[in-house]
Amino acid sequence: MEIVNIRVDSRLIHGQVAVMWTGTLKATRIMVIDNDVIQDTLMKSILKMACPKVCKLSILDVETATKNIKSEKYGEDRIFIIVKTIDTLVRLLEQGFPLKEVTIGNLNGSVRSRTLVKTVCVTPEDEEQLHMLVEKGVSLSVQMVPSDPREDIVKYL
Repeated sequence: MEIVNIRVDSRLIHGQVAVMWTGTLKATRIMVIDNDVIQDTLMKSILKMACPKVCKLSILDVETATKNIKSEKYGEDRIFIIVKTIDTLVRLLEQGFPLKEVTIGNLNGSVRSRTLVKTVCVTPEDEEQLHMLVEKGVSLSVQMVPSDPREDIVKYL
């Protein structure tokens, strides 16, 4: 089992993820980790339809995902993890998830958010959490598609 990428993308599985990222990473499993999505039957159905046929799909809450990764449940899978929010990253870290490097792709804006880069909008709480993750040793970079250069997010905070 190998975690090939952990990505924050508020859109979860969509064209760029299903085609570009999954292919570039040679992922065999996409793992969506979100405590709300796990309870949303419609969203789970949409994610199943969006997942490429070449990949298995796991839709899990934070606690179950952490337990499964720690127990190395997924054999030889190359796992591409996608979370919707910065808060989910913090919860994973609090559960003891091995969080070392994260790619931030897209975070939708809200009334309270500011744009860091063209596809990444953060609230003051998100910024605080990003700083905390960096202080805990998590490497955070912005990268929309695999062909884009990875940029350290710290310079935008």
